[in-house]
Amino acid sequence: MSAVASGALMGNATRAEVIWLAVGFTAQMMFAMRFVIQWIYTERARESVVPEAFWYFSLIGGLMLLTYAVYRGDPVFILGQAMGLVVYSRNLYFIRTRKAALRAVTGEE
Repeated sequence: MSAVASGALMGNATRAEVIWLAVGFTAQMMFAMRFVIQWIYTERARESVVPEAFWYFSLIGGLMLLTYAVYRGDPVFILGQAMGLVVYSRNLYFIRTRKAALRAVTGEE
């Protein structure tokens, strides 16, 4: 168990350690919400669907986890989250580009 985790469990964690632990857990919750969103949309559609909200939760959770990984100084965790951010951002770019193209075709603002 890490010093931060054991300190938090033992009640002798510093204020900064407790805050960073809260950031880490909140980030993990945000990241996990993308699966809940995807599951709900898939169940409603009765087919595999990846809604736009999935990518926003991925991006926000990934950014938060990257921040936490930098604090922890974990290069494997940092690289993994940084690479994911590229994928999430690219998917959001494609969604926005498609919406803009559809608006141009339909004349909507």
